[in-house]
Parts: sequence; structure tokens; C-alpha cells
Amino acid sequence: MGEVTSSLLHDGLIALSAVAAQELPAGSLHVVGMPIGNAADITLRALWVLSRVDVIAAEDTRVTRPLLTRYGIATPLIAAHQHNEQEVAQLVVTRLAKAERVALVTDAGTPGLADPGARIVRAVLDAGYRVIPVPGASSAMSALSASGVGGRQFTFAGFLPTGGQERERVLRTLALSANPFVLFEAPHRIAALVGLLATALEPERRVVLARELTKKFETVSAQTAAELSTLTVEERGEYVVIVDVAPTRAQNDSDDLEIDQSLTHWLTALLDELPPARAAAIAAKASGQSKQAIYALALRLKSASRG
Repeated sequence: MGEVTSSLLHDGLIALSAVAAQELPAGSLHVVGMPIGNAADITLRALWVLSRVDVIAAEDTRVTRPLLTRYGIATPLIAAHQHNEQEVAQLVVTRLAKAERVALVTDAGTPGLADPGARIVRAVLDAGYRVIPVPGASSAMSALSASGVGGRQFTFAGFLPTGGQERERVLRTLALSANPFVLFEAPHRIAALVGLLATALEPERRVVLARELTKKFETVSAQTAAELSTLTVEERGEYVVIVDVAPTRAQNDSDDLEIDQSLTHWLTALLDELPPARAAAIAAKASGQSKQAIYALALRLKSASRG
């Protein structure tokens, strides 16, 4: 009886969503967002596409197959991970040339965003075939929606470098911006990251730690950078770390808010050769941004490089 009810519900949802009217052109790659924890977060459109393509290129077939089985999908799988991505990219292009339909998935979330997949997508586009996004759950967006973070823009930084000096340099550069930024972190490195944030941020700057999003032991907590120094973090489960707007700079003029990460990196390079005032003048002329705001940023960058 349960199976009959489930089938009727499935058919009813398919009919209501009109997903059957979705375009599924021959010779196309479908980049499909997958659940980040809760299997119920997969979309009807994703299920429809995965059940009708000719093959699914998956980051780890051992992870994807149980999810497909749960929904009665028997589409063939091929492995497409970081170690064979270039090879699989050519295989996918070859299959598209035969008018096949291919789906690309990662273990959780969306391919190409802190996960393999970008090389395959690029190869398909370069070969002139169509790439169709099928949006799904996002850990970054989910964490932001539950964080209460302010500001009109944010920087997605993903995973920081693993090398100690480079990791600290990148984090301190991110911290110089008044805008929020989003990090991903593995459980075995979260304690070190929390310690680094405690020293790199203004003491009153707000930090949100989101762990195991959409899973059974999901937690979302907020604290100031000063409170991080005494915080004990659970070293299990994947983390999304969100650093809020810098409180002491939240009311700065709009010119300061427009200074993006690429300009910060460029200004850092100029400061290696020039004094702050000269570097700021060149950067302001080239970017059209406020010289005063860039000079203030240059002084902060110079100070951070010494510390």
C-alpha cells in the first residue's frame, strides 16, 4: 500500500510541476545540483533529468548510486573526479557528439563550486555543445539565509589554502574588506581556522559557524571574533563559516564598499614596489574608485603585511 501511495504522490507532483514539459535536448550537458545532506532537498527537476539522461558523470559513484536507488533511478554512472576530470571531459564531449544527454553531479551541492566539474563544463562549451544548469541545494546560500548577515554583497572564498603562511595571508586580506565573506572548512582544520579568525578580525566582528547543514546534527551559531578565542568547536562534519560586515566600517561611504577582491590583490602587488600614497593613486586612477578609500585600504594592507 505504501509503494502505491508513494507512486501516486510521485505522479501527482510530476503532473503539478509540469516538469515533463522541460526541455531535454539531444547533445546537452545538464549540471545538476544535489542535496547537501537531506536527501529530500533534491528537486523534482533534478530527479526528472537524472532519470532521463543517457549517463550521469558523478564525483563518486558510491555516493550517487544510493541516492538514485532511493528514487528508483537506474541511469548508468561514470566516475568524474578531480583525478580524471580532463579525461572524462573528452569522453563527455564524444558522447554529446553522438546526440546523447549527459548529467554532471557532485557528491553534494553543485559541480564546479569547490568541487570537480568546471573542466568538463568548459570542454563542453568550447566544443560548442549546450550546458544546462539544474539548480539545487547550496550550503553557502543555506548558511547565509540562516545567518542574519548584513550588507549588500559578499565574497565567496570557499576553502582557504592549506599552507600556513598563504592561508593566513589570504584570510587577513579578506578581513580587510568591510563586506561579509563565506568560507568552507573541513572538520580537522576548523579549530585552527577559528583561532586564526579570532586574531585576524576586529574583536566585535560577528562570525557565524554553520555545521552539518540539512543533516540530523545541524547547528548554526553566532559569536563575536573575541568570543572565538574561548570557543570549543566540534571537529566533526563540514563547516560553512560566515564573517559578517565589519562593524567599525559598516557605515563607510559607498566607494569603500565597491572595492572588490581583485582590486585588493592588485593593490597588494603595487605595495610591494611603491609607498601607500603612490600605490593608491595608481589604483584609483585605473579603477575609477575613491582615492581616499583606496589609500585607507593600502594602509591596512601595509599594516597587515607587517603583522
